Amino acid sequence: MLIPLIVLATSAAPVARMQDPDAAIQAVMQDSAVGWSTGDVTRFLAIYADDAVFVTDKGLVRGKAAIAARYARTYGADTKQRGRLSFRMLGTRRIDATHRMLWARWTLAYPGGKQATGMTSLLFERKPDGWKIVSDHSS
Repeated sequence: MLIPLIVLATSAAPVARMQDPDAAIQAVMQDSAVGWSTGDVTRFLAIYADDAVFVTDKGLVRGKAAIAARYARTYGADTKQRGRLSFRMLGTRRIDATHRMLWARWTLAYPGGKQATGMTSLLFERKPDGWKIVSDHSS
């Protein structure tokens, strides 16, 4: 009876190690952008850790709930006002086994052709439920 358990435990480990962290992070970034663009704030914010910090020109916003409140004040619930979000990934750097840095250009496309764009530096941490942003500096 122990042999099948040992085989299962050892055969699952290589699969977890083989998962490409950069591809996983890019996938959650794209899912977050879809959430933003469709007005699904919960989906957009799923990428943030509960204790995430967002760096703004006015100071630090601490915690996922405070980050959500800031986005609600700034952009409201109207998806046209929010625009369509996309990211162009510029690079990543492995910090250690559970942390990755990501740099990207974000773009918000609005009806009528107007666009806003900027840069973002995101520190991700691998949590039990996947890669989460623990620090966001976007400008």
